[in-house]
Amino acid sequence: MKNSLFSLVFLVTNCLTHGQNTEKNNLISSDSATGQDSIISPWKAKGNISLLFNQSNFNNWLAGGENNLSGNLGINYDFNYKKEDWTWDNKILASYGLLQTKNATFEKKTDDRFELNSIIGKLATGEWSYSFFLNLRTQFTQGYIYGKDTNGAEIRTKNTNLFSPGYLTFGPGMFWKKSEKFKWNISPLTSKITFVDKLYTSKIGYIDGSYFGVDSNKSMRYEMGFYTSVYYKLNLMTNVSAENTLNLYSNYLENFQNVDIDYSLAIVLRINRYLSTNVSVQAIYDDNAFKGFQTREVFGLGINYGF
Repeated sequence: MKNSLFSLVFLVTNCLTHGQNTEKNNLISSDSATGQDSIISPWKAKGNISLLFNQSNFNNWLAGGENNLSGNLGINYDFNYKKEDWTWDNKILASYGLLQTKNATFEKKTDDRFELNSIIGKLATGEWSYSFFLNLRTQFTQGYIYGKDTNGAEIRTKNTNLFSPGYLTFGPGMFWKKSEKFKWNISPLTSKITFVDKLYTSKIGYIDGSYFGVDSNKSMRYEMGFYTSVYYKLNLMTNVSAENTLNLYSNYLENFQNVDIDYSLAIVLRINRYLSTNVSVQAIYDDNAFKGFQTREVFGLGINYGF
């Protein structure tokens, strides 16, 4: 838990430092008409840190219940570049949450995500640009499968870790950008690399392709396919915004008809500058990882800080 918190603090510090350095490194030009300097910067940076907190306590409560404490820290940070015909859009999404219940043997994660999206574009015509994108996804800490031993005690088995799995997806394509709130990228020649710790694929009990699609005694899987990504943010009503991201990928080399899906929805209802109600939903379909949909939902009252 300590290492996870240190990782998040380090990431937040870097985000804040980048924002400060962006302001310091602005280009300065002289206005001959007024004799004053004007600041021109091709960079725009903004971000938000949110903390969701939940606590329940029971004392002689006949209806039943178990004391618990949970917290979730999330970061959504954009730093974008635009100068003449060139654009470079970057987004970092990170979140981590823990749940501790009074009678549980182990504290458990409620969220664990790190994602970097980066796309560079050179204007082609109208709202279309030639592009090259990169997407990196992984988690911060170890993940476990929980069960019971013969005596009924709770046990856990380590199943995932940092960069196990890790996904690196990249490729050239075309980028359509209506505004900062509506973007679409198409990449017909996309490389996808899945990284895992060889420790897991060498374990007895794993067969070829059973660990996130990576073969036994291997640490990497390479794919070539078609990728498209859509980002759309809209205001549902006053102080209520919804941020949608949809990624689709199909592997040319194997089972082209099986499309990987990654959809995220983040709804924020702002109460005031620092308080909001946050809903985060993510649905993933990747038959190399699991034969069905993986879903994640986080809801709570958040403390927010924008920078």
